[in-house]
Amino acid sequence: MSESVEAWWARRQFSSGADVPYPVGTYRESWAGYPALIRQYHPEFNAGITLTQIPPAAEVLLLWQCEVGHLFAATPGEQRMRPGRQRRRSAWCPECAAGAQPVRPKPADEIRARIASRPPRRQRLLCDKTPSLAAGEAFASRCAPPTASAVEAQLRLQLSERLKFTDDLNAVRVTRPFFDHVEVWPDIVIPELRIAVEYDSPGRHGLEHVGMHESKDRRKDRALRDARWEVVRIRTGKLERLGPYDLQVGGIGRGTMTQLLDTFRAIRGDLIVEAYRQR
Repeated sequence: MSESVEAWWARRQFSSGADVPYPVGTYRESWAGYPALIRQYHPEFNAGITLTQIPPAAEVLLLWQCEVGHLFAATPGEQRMRPGRQRRRSAWCPECAAGAQPVRPKPADEIRARIASRPPRRQRLLCDKTPSLAAGEAFASRCAPPTASAVEAQLRLQLSERLKFTDDLNAVRVTRPFFDHVEVWPDIVIPELRIAVEYDSPGRHGLEHVGMHESKDRRKDRALRDARWEVVRIRTGKLERLGPYDLQVGGIGRGTMTQLLDTFRAIRGDLIVEAYRQR
């Protein structure tokens, strides 16, 4: 059960036998990937305790203030998951989010009539454009979206200069449905090594690849690993690693390429990777 920040801090002081159970900066790296939350948190509203002294998984009610000025209470976990599918900053504030989509009352007769005329719900169908392939097979998908950013295109080019791989494939057949498909679309597909490379950045407002978007990334990684592929995520902007082979980098450069190839060797072995190196 969640408790007030004062009660939580007092309990931690008692259990640790220290006046300051968590020094300032203890959880700085854990919160670095959530700049929107850093802006909303103010120690003066929370008994003078800084955000870097609070574990992200703590069941403690904290007071937050959105950029409009609304005050609201939420646990760290609730705040981290709050963005959902929304991109606007107001999605981090319950009052702003509710005000952005006002509820219009409708007469009871109109509601009953709409319910009566509603067709029966049909089971969601999977896309039939995925070819009939064995799980784990890479292919060129007709449904895959185009490259999302110039950085991804640059990453692909730099990787192709160092490694020989089939670079015209963009999808992997998986064993379980991933939304409306039985395929996933990594940023870069390397079928020769059965490795998928993803490039993740927090985006302009720090809302990408956090909260529910992070859950989607984890689900995608599980689908690939179930198909006997491995995933390497290049995480920027202080996004935390999601998997054992993820890289935390400041940008795409020569050093990043070196780290990436070293990671490939750790996954598949030196001999396999060297066999596909560009000479």
